[in-house]
Amino acid sequence: MTCSVAFVGAGPTTIYTLHSLLTERPAPFELTLFEKQPSIGRGTPYRPGWNDPAMLSNIASIEIPPLAETMVEWLHGQSDERLAKLHIGREDIDDRTFYPRLVLGEYFADQMQALLEEAARQGIVVTVRTRCEVTDAVSSPEGMILHVQPQKGEAFEARFDHVVLATGHQWPEHPEVSPGYFASPWPASEIEKIAATRVGIRGSSLTAIDAAVALAVAHGDFVETEDGDLAYMAGPDTGSFQMTMLSRKGLLPEADFYFPIPYEPLAVCTSEAIERLIASQDPSLLDRTFELFKRELAEADPAYAKQTGLASLSIEDFCEGYFSQRLGSDPFVWARDNLAEAQRNYEKGHVVAWRYAILRMHEVIESIVPYLSDEEFGRFSRHLKTVFVDDYATVPHESIQRMLALHSAGKLEVIAVGEDYTVDTHSPQDGAILKQGASETHFPVFIEATGQRALAAKDFPFPSLRDQGIVRDVSTAGENAPARGIAIDDQFHLVSAEVPIDQLFCLSLPFIMGRHPFVQGITSSHELGRIVAHELAAAIDRHCAPNDAAGELTAR
Repeated sequence: MTCSVAFVGAGPTTIYTLHSLLTERPAPFELTLFEKQPSIGRGTPYRPGWNDPAMLSNIASIEIPPLAETMVEWLHGQSDERLAKLHIGREDIDDRTFYPRLVLGEYFADQMQALLEEAARQGIVVTVRTRCEVTDAVSSPEGMILHVQPQKGEAFEARFDHVVLATGHQWPEHPEVSPGYFASPWPASEIEKIAATRVGIRGSSLTAIDAAVALAVAHGDFVETEDGDLAYMAGPDTGSFQMTMLSRKGLLPEADFYFPIPYEPLAVCTSEAIERLIASQDPSLLDRTFELFKRELAEADPAYAKQTGLASLSIEDFCEGYFSQRLGSDPFVWARDNLAEAQRNYEKGHVVAWRYAILRMHEVIESIVPYLSDEEFGRFSRHLKTVFVDDYATVPHESIQRMLALHSAGKLEVIAVGEDYTVDTHSPQDGAILKQGASETHFPVFIEATGQRALAAKDFPFPSLRDQGIVRDVSTAGENAPARGIAIDDQFHLVSAEVPIDQLFCLSLPFIMGRHPFVQGITSSHELGRIVAHELAAAIDRHCAPNDAAGELTAR
């Protein structure tokens, strides 16, 4: 008996899940990919129109988990003509380089085609349905029923034994939700239409940098100076063009720092040590985890531990101290100095031990999150999470150079707004008004650029799964409790007695961010896809086994 599998969404998460699934070599099955866009493989972060050619990815080639070939192998295999179209010189190909998002999109599109060819060789019947939006999903005893609306033609329903939801980020197709107010910086093609005026940008991370770059290249050019620096040359009639990033702390992200790949093993704060803490069911799980964190840092970098007085610090004290020096400096002065340090370390292959230790710990410590009370989850989110995010969400050196160039040209500033401020988007004026105490600042254009936030069950795009009680929020202590996403288990099954255990998997990133707060793109797609692929391969083999063993699975 042949079973049927559907992936809803055909971006990098589906690519890595399918890659792992084919590696497991389950019994042949029928595979259908549904994708709203005209082509498959690129996903929202890497497709044309959604991104400007100037937008850089924040993952180096060496960090991209390989598929049929690595990113660098793929680049070397391209013709000179295609490399020219991608604005890449063959001599510049390097595994530590950060390439434009659109280049990654081309890589993933080619890798998807290679995967589908491999699937066919394994006897898998593949159907690709592009320009088809899945509008709803219903669990039934016969399987998962998907409601599909093609861009052309009548809506239809299709039944599948197993469905993987990999719908990716949730952004509006038309970001200008009211005059001058943009709910996101994508598609870039819409942001680039903004006139040369005063623009407020909420956020200062890579998402905000994307918005600033899209606006900058629409109204001028980045040019290399004789001494090798980067400068920004504003176009004509752009005197009123000026951008202000609103940051809680008033900081820019730091420049990408050098570290060995693959990661070196941790000595103290290991997965095994964290698992033992979780098993102990100690209500002070977060603080005990922080003790492991401190011990790991001290072993990795004794000088840093001594300098910071690490041994005696609480979570709150450590996190305050982590940012204290930067908070006392002008953000652009700090950015210039930090960039110079990062460039020197890259040239020497020098590793800043404490930075590298924090980087390696974030994914290990993430596993405690489902076991934290709402109060402790709040502490984790306000303090320790901010350190981890700052450490891993560094940006390409060229991104920092662009921010410095814009600032030198008088086109960019960063201001600290703290926690006690509001942004009024309902005034009669276009854009938004920043209110800080008695002070008000009007921005004729305002862009939300704080990145993807965790979404709740009410935002889930398939209403019948909510109505059936299959998709629900992680239970919380009250209305003011922090958002923690929808209820899933460690294998990304929806936690519900209303659906068979292997019928539905959720890898839609915004809805699993409560349980996986550091889910951040390609590396996460690889890790999550590997877990789901293993579960899915076993389910396919059960379904194809004699006596229909799959039908004997109990609901949960």
